[in-house]
Amino acid sequence: MEEEIKWIQDVLDGNKQAYGHIINKYKNQLYATILRMTRNPHDAQDLVQEALVKVYYQLGKFEGKGSFSSWIYRVSINYCMDEFRKKRYKMKQVDIDEETLSNHNHPEVIFLKKEEHRQLEKLIQTLPEDERMILLLRYVNELGYQEISELVEIPISQVRNKLHRAKKKMRDTVKHEGGYFHDEMLGSR
Repeated sequence: MEEEIKWIQDVLDGNKQAYGHIINKYKNQLYATILRMTRNPHDAQDLVQEALVKVYYQLGKFEGKGSFSSWIYRVSINYCMDEFRKKRYKMKQVDIDEETLSNHNHPEVIFLKKEEHRQLEKLIQTLPEDERMILLLRYVNELGYQEISELVEIPISQVRNKLHRAKKKMRDTVKHEGGYFHDEMLGSR
């Protein structure tokens, strides 16, 4: 975090190039999260760029309370949620490249992993926006409950409840519509 504080101070002191370090560190993680929200690579790229501009102009508001990563996620995700509400954003289905889903070369293993991933992505898209966001922050971005709580500005108990409800809804959907779902699909965290 010391390095990030130095970058922030450099930017605030007028060295705009120092912001490149922050962008390089966070752009891919933000893109992965926003891509799962939008399911559209072009929209995700646009939103990440716009969110990073917003973060740039709000750097002076970072008070050093909590981690910088939680703060940058909060600013970026709040920006995206505002954009979704303003534009009544509609999810557009676009296939996401799945080549890197499995390191195993056996065709059956690759096929099963891709099917599992496809079903999980589909189930996640059925969740309400707030539950989907918490699920993605927990399992994709691997944030802890405390970080998520700070990020979305709700108590940890609500984070846990929303995560529990999201997983239950996904299980119930599979029971009613067929398919398979098990908690290992989301990892054991």
